[in-house]
Amino acid sequence: METGSRHRTVRRVLRWLRVLRDDLWTARADPLPPSVWLRWLPHGVVCLAAFGITVGGTAQLGDDGHLNGGAAFLIALGQGGAVVLALWRPIAGWWLSLAATVVGAAALHGRLGFDEFTWPWTATGIIAHLLVLLLLALRVRTRVAVEALAVTGLVTYVIEGLWGAANYLPTGILTASLSVVVVVLGTALHGRREARAELVQQAGITAEERARRTLLEERSRIARELHDVVAHHMSVISIQAQVAPYLVENPPEELKENLEGIRQNALEALTELRRVLGVLRSEHPEDPHGIGGAADGTAPHAP
Repeated sequence: METGSRHRTVRRVLRWLRVLRDDLWTARADPLPPSVWLRWLPHGVVCLAAFGITVGGTAQLGDDGHLNGGAAFLIALGQGGAVVLALWRPIAGWWLSLAATVVGAAALHGRLGFDEFTWPWTATGIIAHLLVLLLLALRVRTRVAVEALAVTGLVTYVIEGLWGAANYLPTGILTASLSVVVVVLGTALHGRREARAELVQQAGITAEERARRTLLEERSRIARELHDVVAHHMSVISIQAQVAPYLVENPPEELKENLEGIRQNALEALTELRRVLGVLRSEHPEDPHGIGGAADGTAPHAP
């Protein structure tokens, strides 16, 4: 019994890990669409923020963290580049931001203890990761955003809670709290945008359905008028041509043939008129009889 329960737990964990891999281990493109009113202004603001993060992060890591200039610049560039990358590939940008933070925390770990320094998340690292999480939550499913938030919290706990350091200003709780707020905000905005898009789509479908119904009503009106006027007169002509020979004593054969020709032409015209009326009354003019469209375009023979 205990073995079966253990196996079920293992299967459940493996299934969750597979879902996590499918959701987060991807670099698929998901560009942030331009704003309806502001167009590309948000993209410009994000790129400007990324530049500020790179410059500020380089100064913070070099001056306060006592890293050499090259390492400080590369870590800060990773944080700023993650923000820009998140505009087009949010999950890849999130991975880059997380990786830059881990590398920065590892590089600073041996230098802590002399001066109090924000660790494991620097000030610029927090700003960068919050922007990345917001851009991610705006465009992915809620489950994926929550998974990214959970992995961020787990990495923060491992670095700050399990690994730890001496004489530093811990930023794990602050980062986790702000990340939750940002993900909730981004998810709410994402849901609002999806609801608005669905309303626009439904409005378009409603307008299209209204136009289709109007067209069907107009075609039905034309078909009704053709049936009441033209079909009635053609039926009268057919009947009169059939009766006419009996109204004349000993009618010549030529007269009979002409009257029979008139009757046949009237019947053929009635058959063609029935086909046209069927097309007008059908919702699918290309296949009015629902038989998949005959190759010769003719209707079935009318009885």
